[in-house]
Amino acid sequence: MPRDVRLLGIDHGTKTLGLALSDPGQTIVTPLKTIQRGKFEADLAALKKVIDDYGVGGIIVGWPVGMDGRAGPRAQSVRDYMAMIDKRLNIWWAVWDERLSTDTAQRLMAEDMHLTFDKRDRAVDALAAQAILQGAVDFIAANRF
Repeated sequence: MPRDVRLLGIDHGTKTLGLALSDPGQTIVTPLKTIQRGKFEADLAALKKVIDDYGVGGIIVGWPVGMDGRAGPRAQSVRDYMAMIDKRLNIWWAVWDERLSTDTAQRLMAEDMHLTFDKRDRAVDALAAQAILQGAVDFIAANRF
C-alpha cells in the first residue's frame, strides 16, 4: 500500500467511471469527475491523464458485492478491467466493498444538496467513487501501524 500519495477511487460502471481523489495524507476524499466509457484505450488515456495530473500513487476500485457479502456478477468484469489497467499502467490497486455507495450518493444529493434528477445523474458516479474511497482510507487509517 503506497503511503503519502494521492489515491484514486473508481466507481466502475458499464457506461461511466466515477472518479474521486484523496489528499496525499489519505484522509480527505473529494469527488473528481465522471468519465464516459468508450473503448478501453480511451478509458486508459483518461485514467492515465488523471494519474499523471494529480500524482496518483494507487487506485481503490469499487468491488461489486451483494448484500450477503458475496462477489456479485459484475465482479469478474471489474477484475478483468483492473488486470488490463495493471498491465498498462503498473500502478498499485485494491478493491473495496461498494455496497450502498450509489444509494449513499443519491441520498446525499436528494436530501442534503436538493439536486434535480438531471444533475444527480451527472454527479452520482463521482460521489459513489468518493464513498468507496473514503471507506477505504478510513479503514486504512484505523489499521495502520
